[in-house]
Amino acid sequence: MTKFRSVFVITALFNLLSVANGETYTPGQKVSKDFNTFSQSFLATHCLDCHGETEPEGNLSLHDLGPVDEVNSATWRSVWAQVTLKEMPPQEMAQPKVVERLQFSDWIVGELTRVMSDKGGFHDHLDPNKGNYVDHSLLFGPLPDAIKLVPTSSPARIWRLTPQEHITRLNELINREPEYDPAKPGLRTHGDVVPTNHGGELKLYFGTDRIIKWQGGTVAYATAVKSVPAVLSSARTHGLENYPDFYSVNSAEATQIMGIAEDLIRYMAYGPLSIAEPYQITDQPRSIADKMKGDLRGLPTSIVYSTKIARPLTPVYELMRQDGVTDESLHAAVDYLFEMLTFRPPSETESNEYTAIVKQSIEKLGKEDGAVLGLSSLFLDRDALFRPELAATGKPDRHGRVMLQDWELGLAVNHALRYIKPDEELRTAIVEGRMRTRADVKREVERMLADDSIRKPRILRFFRDYFDYDLGGYICKDARALAKTGVSNRGQSHYRAMFDATASTDRLIELILKEDRDVLKQLLTTDRVVVTKADNIYFGKRRSRAEEIASVKAARKAADELARKEADKPGKKTPKPGRKKQERVNHSVTPAELSGTEVYARVSRRSFGNGSMKPERILANVPAGERLGILTHPSWLVSHSDAMDNHAIRRGRWIHERLLGGGIPDVPITVDAMLPDEPQNTLRERMRVTRQEYCWTCHKKMDPLGLPFEMFNHAGLYRETELEKPVDTTGEIIDSGDAALDGKVANAIELIEKLAASERSEQVFVRHAFRFWMGRNETLNDAPVLQTAYRAYKDNGGSMNALLVSLLTSDAFLYRTKSGTARAESN
Repeated sequence: MTKFRSVFVITALFNLLSVANGETYTPGQKVSKDFNTFSQSFLATHCLDCHGETEPEGNLSLHDLGPVDEVNSATWRSVWAQVTLKEMPPQEMAQPKVVERLQFSDWIVGELTRVMSDKGGFHDHLDPNKGNYVDHSLLFGPLPDAIKLVPTSSPARIWRLTPQEHITRLNELINREPEYDPAKPGLRTHGDVVPTNHGGELKLYFGTDRIIKWQGGTVAYATAVKSVPAVLSSARTHGLENYPDFYSVNSAEATQIMGIAEDLIRYMAYGPLSIAEPYQITDQPRSIADKMKGDLRGLPTSIVYSTKIARPLTPVYELMRQDGVTDESLHAAVDYLFEMLTFRPPSETESNEYTAIVKQSIEKLGKEDGAVLGLSSLFLDRDALFRPELAATGKPDRHGRVMLQDWELGLAVNHALRYIKPDEELRTAIVEGRMRTRADVKREVERMLADDSIRKPRILRFFRDYFDYDLGGYICKDARALAKTGVSNRGQSHYRAMFDATASTDRLIELILKEDRDVLKQLLTTDRVVVTKADNIYFGKRRSRAEEIASVKAARKAADELARKEADKPGKKTPKPGRKKQERVNHSVTPAELSGTEVYARVSRRSFGNGSMKPERILANVPAGERLGILTHPSWLVSHSDAMDNHAIRRGRWIHERLLGGGIPDVPITVDAMLPDEPQNTLRERMRVTRQEYCWTCHKKMDPLGLPFEMFNHAGLYRETELEKPVDTTGEIIDSGDAALDGKVANAIELIEKLAASERSEQVFVRHAFRFWMGRNETLNDAPVLQTAYRAYKDNGGSMNALLVSLLTSDAFLYRTKSGTARAESN
């Protein structure tokens, strides 16, 4: 042993003794240790045997790794991930003490945060995909005596609205949505999110409820109708999206919002007259036939609007219809618009300031243009684009925590469930000072959860973010590869089917949430499915080549037999056998026989005329032995595929992270993460490259979990052969963290059944629910909150409502800590 190495080991021993002699550790607290006396010795004791100066594992030498700086930050990121996930040191080597590992991990985070603060920052530990880096056994099991938790809280922050929230707010200004109909509970209702159209676009449409006639087909109609797209961006495509740290509003978005604001205010004031000629507004389209001559397809003048007023008539309408302006009418318009955009009434100061802006604009531009410009400024108010949780009032407790109250607390509760402003009961409670305690929150949450007429789209959004089943329509498929799956590749039929499938899966989740029993298990193992007629193909079985040939022969034989029977009838000419035009038959697929009761799905209103999605669906049962739960539905399978094939790695990673609570380090930039292009080989055969020693450490956690889903092709059809060979559906759960789960599985159904019965999967589900509703990753200080939430879920028979009540009345939801005031801040 070299002298250099001896010094490292002796230093390490002193550090280990200090931990053993009663040193306590509070998660999240700044680690007051330095590189020379702590981190360097950790590396020497636990890392340098494998990552030393000569022949280091993975070509990563830590022999001369110095203190964290900009140059070596990538290496320290890798070390942080490997140590935190317990990948380093290897399981067969001596392991660091729990507290030592946590301190080393937190030290790295602290140093990377400090060093990179003016160089783009360090955010890895804040990413929801890294939430599983917190040890599951410590969150749900006993903690070492040396770990001392502090009462949890979340940081004071402001949340930027999501695109869905923002466009739903704007929609409230110009469109009336139907009230809840208990006889048709699946139809779109006031308070539901604005759905995407049949092409997957999120748009706000003007006056579609008044359109009674148009010229041209679906494309022409879509071009002619006034609409605006969602402005606020959402860069992430998988997993949880709505974390406060992810998004801001840039100058380009602000400019777009001002343009949209003008259109909205004019429509609030004048209705279709703001976008159409007066003659286009009539209940007698024939009376204007002389004005509708020529090819108007795609032009705004191709549309006829009814005279019936369908939009809300608001103080903005009253302001614009009167001859002049009064202080009363200006204040009424400002106050109304402010509350519709921010969900709270303005303070006296805010009301006066915005009214003054409108007055100045009117003085300079005249009433109409001035009022429109002045009122547009409200659309850029901070609280119209962000929801503050700054804990501005209240006295900090001894841990530096302040409980939200009044409007901040009321809007936090409202935001947890809804996209529109608080209902009258919640608003009254806030105004009367009855939103200041945990009991107040429990009362309002339980009330809203029990009332079906109060729509709660945020809950459904959680399941979209958790399962990622809503991406299928955005996966661009190679036309030839799609045709080989057995589904139609004509036009947009596949993509339309996928957007329909998303709405169908939404509805199935709502039905299971309505029952509120064993919610996760039901979602994973239900044999029920909400479907359209096209789903007979998607839930069908892809035939082998031999079965296709047999189907074609049988169809020809039946056609010939029919032709002969027709020829035998008196007075009929003898047709040539097989020449009679037959109904189009898909010989590639054995369709599923799906039948059941009628249900409805929440789809966009008639935004595309005859091309709009239809809400009518059937609640059916999937073919026995072929499917089980959402993970075997085409909506999920296609969402986790690519242009040419299945994506077993992505599917396996989803299961590893979302059901087993594992983590996968980021792929090093030196790795060429591509499978060989071998069309003659199956996906499993091409994935042999991931079994190379350097790759398998991570891929063994994903590939064996994703490959059982090879029993489906990349359009989601069940199959028994691939490239005319029996499809291999075997897989394995490896190093899951629960020895009872580990082992081989025969196919996806067996894998799902094991996971659905697992306590660990339910706990991981609770962790993701925590992240979604708290807007941050869990820390060890959140362990009591998570354990309480899990008990609430289990003790109430797998109730999502019970889980939500527990989370929304927890300290993590109720309390905020301002930066620098807490003993231990949440990361």
